Amino acid sequence: MADKAPTIDAEIQALKDEFAFLGDWTERYQYIMDMGRQMPPFPPEKQDEEHKFHGCQSQVWFDYEWDGDRLKLYGTSDAMIVNGLIALLFRIYSDRTAGEILATDDRFIDELGLGAHLSANRATGLVNMVEKIRKLAAAKAA
Repeated sequence: MADKAPTIDAEIQALKDEFAFLGDWTERYQYIMDMGRQMPPFPPEKQDEEHKFHGCQSQVWFDYEWDGDRLKLYGTSDAMIVNGLIALLFRIYSDRTAGEILATDDRFIDELGLGAHLSANRATGLVNMVEKIRKLAAAKAA
């Protein structure tokens, strides 16, 4: 029998545990950037205006598809820390159903300490991306 993917709550708890293991925010930023480096490449031909995510200070490109009832997320940024934040969000939200996404609020951003340790512009961009993902889920659920 295939292993079942962890729930969103379990994934958020795993991130909290990983962050708690790291000594300080310098190490946590490095960890976030490392997550971004591990993301699959985003196709250069989709790094265009159509796929540009507005609402972030850095350049961010974003795409998605529904694979049955599961949302698959793709993206990249020209900023290493933002690319890592994208990877963090995709770890939580990608390959989830609309119901799973809508049942999760964005408190995890503050619970991970991101709201307090990111610049105001980056924190706003992160919240904007969560809102975009939630809107996609809401449209699918409708």
